[in-house]
Amino acid sequence: MHPLLAPLEGTLIVSCQAYPGEPMRDPGTMAQVAAAVEAGGASAVRAQGLEDIACIGAAVEVPVIGIWKDGTEGVLITPTLEHCLAVIDAGADILALDGTTRPRPDGRTFTETVEAVRTRFDGPLMADCDSLESALIAADAGVEIIGTTLAGYTEARPRTDGPDLALIEELADQLPGPAMLVAEGRVHTTAHARAAREAGASAVAVGTAITHPTSLTTWFRKAVTSPDEP
Repeated sequence: MHPLLAPLEGTLIVSCQAYPGEPMRDPGTMAQVAAAVEAGGASAVRAQGLEDIACIGAAVEVPVIGIWKDGTEGVLITPTLEHCLAVIDAGADILALDGTTRPRPDGRTFTETVEAVRTRFDGPLMADCDSLESALIAADAGVEIIGTTLAGYTEARPRTDGPDLALIEELADQLPGPAMLVAEGRVHTTAHARAAREAGASAVAVGTAITHPTSLTTWFRKAVTSPDEP
């Protein structure tokens, strides 16, 4: 096991991202948010965008999981080898990339992308998967961290209200031993986080419910002004 991974077992990873056009879409702001979640006990921080990765890396001591979202449809999360190498050069300790079987913009398969990355980077990789099939392919390619990040966001599986616990249970049972399973995606409450761990996740990643005040405000506003709405 890579030395960066053992400290992540049984812990909380926090994603610090803001969407385009939002007031918090600023690398310095995200670095402050990252420092705040580190103070709260986050074992690693997930960062989006090259400037954010660099700023957050300078602000925290925990590992930075770097991604680069690019595009509007299809494979968006660190979609090409070029994106992967740029994220590495920005200072990411762990590289995360789309781990689905969908066509990638540069024509490489997921496995081909991983093989090319390995010639430049000896840190851990994280595959953002959407199904049992894609997760097993990623594990077979030697990816150290398997995330359920995209489950429910592609056509591979229906979207659940919270984390895809059924998929987590399948992966906990079928992933080969070296791979670390991280539950990510729609973990909106502490009950969701606890359930994900009980389903077999090695660690849990939370983003919106901790670091996205616009969404949090919307949830509470609806509860106050439209209590009958789901």
